[in-house]
Amino acid sequence: MTTFEKVIALLDEHHAHYRVVEHEAVGQTDAISAIRGNALHQAAKAMVLDVTLPEGAGTRYLLAIVPGDCKINFKSAARAIGGKKSSFADAETAQALTQCVMGAVPPLSFDDRLALRVDARLRDVGTLWFNAGALDRSVALDVADFFRIVGDACCADIATPMTAAA
Repeated sequence: MTTFEKVIALLDEHHAHYRVVEHEAVGQTDAISAIRGNALHQAAKAMVLDVTLPEGAGTRYLLAIVPGDCKINFKSAARAIGGKKSSFADAETAQALTQCVMGAVPPLSFDDRLALRVDARLRDVGTLWFNAGALDRSVALDVADFFRIVGDACCADIATPMTAAA
């Protein structure tokens, strides 16, 4: 089963309100948001992080979801799962954990080794937009349904708004 099929099966299982949008294959948040016609803050940007745990307890992987108009706060993201610091996981590890090419990762984890945290700013976007396991297919999902599926425990303050260059 592809990641796209897993996403759709999960949404259907939970009777979520969503629609699939097919478009050209684009993996950059700002570009795909313009193509889809959604506001940048409605886009769910997914990043796989390698989190260092305290006291030599090793590492853990985190799927961090932030709004398209924000950047990840690495320290806050690490703390959200009990870690000390975090950095981007290497591309090979990220693809193995998500079964997706970068840019197509949905805001859902289908691997027990990959914890999920979603920035709290996304609670208020109305409709959440994301690439659904493929660069040429996106999902527009009612954000209340999204948080009903992933649970409140996934919500954390892990993003920092990007400021415009002067």
